[in-house]
Amino acid sequence: MTATTLYSASIPVIRRSLANLSTVLAKGAEYFAEKGVAEAEWLNARLAEDMHPLLRQIQIASDGAKGAAARLSDQTVPSFPDDETGVADLQARIAKTIAYLDSVPASAIDGREDAPILLEIGDFAIHFTGATYVRDFVVPNVLFHTTTTYAILRNLGVPLGKRDFLGEMDIRPRVAG
Repeated sequence: MTATTLYSASIPVIRRSLANLSTVLAKGAEYFAEKGVAEAEWLNARLAEDMHPLLRQIQIASDGAKGAAARLSDQTVPSFPDDETGVADLQARIAKTIAYLDSVPASAIDGREDAPILLEIGDFAIHFTGATYVRDFVVPNVLFHTTTTYAILRNLGVPLGKRDFLGEMDIRPRVAG
């Protein structure tokens, strides 16, 4: 049995979420292109008036992912400007984020379960350990924004299913027994 490490509980989960987000975004782009809907229209769609639009959901998922890899490995968080305006830009940002995640070795994160992580958001400072940062903030936050992106697209009629969100799995026919 393989032991779960701080790295394995965070980076592969986040990376998979972003890869699946890229697939979901591509399916949305294909659907809307076939319908003749302008990118700006559906990229600015939101589930509720007080929620961020789809485009911003993807930027925030990217920010959470790269922030996690950097903070967990005690590096400076890379800065990506939020200047995306279309699907190609968003796909490039997702790819750049995944490349950054891939550049951080497990050895830079494992063993930092008790390392202090300080997250400053607006007027607040949130204190974590490496383990609580992953469990209580990073994974739920990235999944929230990828799920919200999926939900916006589904709400707009894009034919997506749960497998699109989950990604590829080793699915086989049952063996009678």
